[in-house]
Amino acid sequence: MNITVLGAGAWGTALAVQAAAQHAVHLWGRDATQVQRMQASRRNERYLPEVELPAALMLGADLPEALAHAAGGLIVIATPMSALNEMLRVVPADAHVLWLCKGFQAGTGWLGHEVARAVRPQARSGVLSGPSFALEVARGQPTALVAASFHDGLSQVAVDAFHGDSLRIYTCADPIGVEVGGAVKNVLAIATGIADGLGLGLNARAALVTRGLAEMARLGVALGARAETFMGLSGLGDLVLTATGDLSRNRRVGLMLAAGQSLPQVLSELGHVAEGVYSAGMVLQRARDAQVEMPITEVVVALLDGQLTPEEAVSALMRRDARAET
Repeated sequence: MNITVLGAGAWGTALAVQAAAQHAVHLWGRDATQVQRMQASRRNERYLPEVELPAALMLGADLPEALAHAAGGLIVIATPMSALNEMLRVVPADAHVLWLCKGFQAGTGWLGHEVARAVRPQARSGVLSGPSFALEVARGQPTALVAASFHDGLSQVAVDAFHGDSLRIYTCADPIGVEVGGAVKNVLAIATGIADGLGLGLNARAALVTRGLAEMARLGVALGARAETFMGLSGLGDLVLTATGDLSRNRRVGLMLAAGQSLPQVLSELGHVAEGVYSAGMVLQRARDAQVEMPITEVVVALLDGQLTPEEAVSALMRRDARAET
């Protein structure tokens, strides 16, 4: 199969590395200088310096050439959510398209499938998500992902493209649930990072993960998702990984905020996109529009906006009235 991956960040590079063992893969990067360095060193020094790029992996900064490579195959959009609209506009209308980005689009508050419905309504498209750190995928460590689409057959294309010895691909007919899980878990990971950074203990972490999962499911069901999706890879699985794993950028944001750093300092030092920072406000807006209560998300947004300190955010959650769990 011919596969083009649009976006030479950590996740796009990792997936391209794995797929290149079985397929003809073209990895496209927007920054021509970065791509030239990758071609020369056979490493993505900026995002995955530890991983050698296979000789068979094609690299380029020519977008028409990259899109032409995927004719009759698969295009994978591995850009941040902010670029999904732009990428969907340039892919052929009859292409098979998967996106990896997780979050709500700034301004509209749309999930990926809503962006695709507005920009490329006829495209056979879907999302590939799940608990996955790019470095571990690139190293070939065992990982399970889920491919979700409204379009018959698209998820099977994802299986044909990526299922192998180190990647297990499950299929799902609930892209709404998969996308909500992928977006909300980043916000919740910031909250658990704050709790861990303040030294609140494992009890507090378990409570945040559990109650965060309840928030995620409430919002997802209100937006049309299936409740059971949130007990799967893109819900509980991705939340546990992102909230507790040391490779999690969103968790690191919380840890650094708890240490007293300002948000601009955190983002400057991080050097990578932490989607939870950019999508938290949109998560809360969609929740309010759907009349869904999300108290953990509310305090994270208030903290990111500078309205609360980490200590005040924890206090606000603990002062909430007692109620039934379900």
